[in-house]
Amino acid sequence: MFNKKKQPPIKSLIAEGSQIEGNISFTDGLRVDGVVVGNILAAEDVASILVISEIASITGEITADHIIVNGTVKGPIHARKMLELQPKARIEGDVEYAALEMHQGALITGQLRPILAEGEKPTLKLAANNQ
Repeated sequence: MFNKKKQPPIKSLIAEGSQIEGNISFTDGLRVDGVVVGNILAAEDVASILVISEIASITGEITADHIIVNGTVKGPIHARKMLELQPKARIEGDVEYAALEMHQGALITGQLRPILAEGEKPTLKLAANNQ
């Protein structure tokens, strides 16, 4: 990972077998193992992490500081600091990120747009297959 700072704790879970229709706002950390049809927005004033497991499906816009995707997302993603795409990630939508880590097998159908300050270069890391 790029950022070695301590991650916020995951305090909320949308469990496997659950389906939520509507927008979700959260602080700290959220893990999704179920289905969400709606937007997911992390508060801007505190550090946030969103984990989308390989069994999760989200249809809607996602915004958080650190986003880890290993499931399916249909909609735009805005990772204010870091986006990690695990091998089973499937994204249909445009992606904005400050830093990106992408594992072999992840698939994006959409545009990738780095969030850059003036004169800054995007941070990109292709994860090695360490087997």
